[in-house]
Amino acid sequence: MEKYVYVVVWAFVLSWIACKSLIPILKKLKAGQNILSYVKEHESKSGTPTMGGIAFILAAVLIALFFVGKYERVFTLTIVIGVSYMIVGLLDDFLKQKHKENLGLRAWQKLVFQTLIAVFAAVYCYRANLTFLHIPFTNKSINLGLWILPLSVFIFLATVNAVNLTDGLDGLAAGTCVPFFAVFGTLILLQGGVQSLSVVAFSLTGALLAYLLFNVHPASVFMGDTGSLSLGGFVGCIALFSGNALYVIIVGACFALSVISVIIQVIYYKVTGGKRVFLMAPFHHHLQKKGYSEAYISYLYAVITLLLGCLCLVSAL
Repeated sequence: MEKYVYVVVWAFVLSWIACKSLIPILKKLKAGQNILSYVKEHESKSGTPTMGGIAFILAAVLIALFFVGKYERVFTLTIVIGVSYMIVGLLDDFLKQKHKENLGLRAWQKLVFQTLIAVFAAVYCYRANLTFLHIPFTNKSINLGLWILPLSVFIFLATVNAVNLTDGLDGLAAGTCVPFFAVFGTLILLQGGVQSLSVVAFSLTGALLAYLLFNVHPASVFMGDTGSLSLGGFVGCIALFSGNALYVIIVGACFALSVISVIIQVIYYKVTGGKRVFLMAPFHHHLQKKGYSEAYISYLYAVITLLLGCLCLVSAL
């Protein structure tokens, strides 16, 4: 276990250095966030440096590469997929900066890129016989066979977009991801799974902890799609490749809430001709409209994720 403590610590240190170094560069390049006009509470955030995901993702990847002695295929694919989603997000953020508005890649372009990567991961799952799923709160697992292909694509598209939607308040996405990755890293160890996946999970935990020092309210830097899409990709990899995709629904309940609240809002709005279930979607904006502070909401999401994660860990003992 000592090894994983070192992974967290060194990822924290490298990520802190990377974030501290990157912020002045982003300011010099005038890579500031363009705030959506209908989010009145965020008007003061306009111009805050974005694309901070570059710092903590690369820091986490470098530390994982250093601590994993043997680069197994599952580990290599995890890194490749996580970085691939980072590149898609980086392209999106770059186009937003170039056009000086909050519109980067078109929705269909994002979906195409995301799906291609997801299909690649799904085919790997099937060919590598990673077709089993652990059933939460039991000692049983099921083998999906060919059904792992559509499930894998769905999991990746869901996690990537769920984390992206959750990245709407200072410290929210990163603060929720910290306990998520810590829990999954521990869960894989308890199950006797692939240790390199635990290294990636704990490396992301440490890197995000350092990033939070710059991202808690009021944030000095945002992760952008560069960070959120990549984190979603890593969530998908670690969950699927370890056979723990079903645990995402539980430990990642706050991520799921972001997606579900948007779906409910859109459907209800169209069916009723303009009425809304929430004051604003995703749900964290509803809470903000209710008067809760960004720090409170981020803390709430992190605590809920941690508690649900601990519940899963206790059941795995």
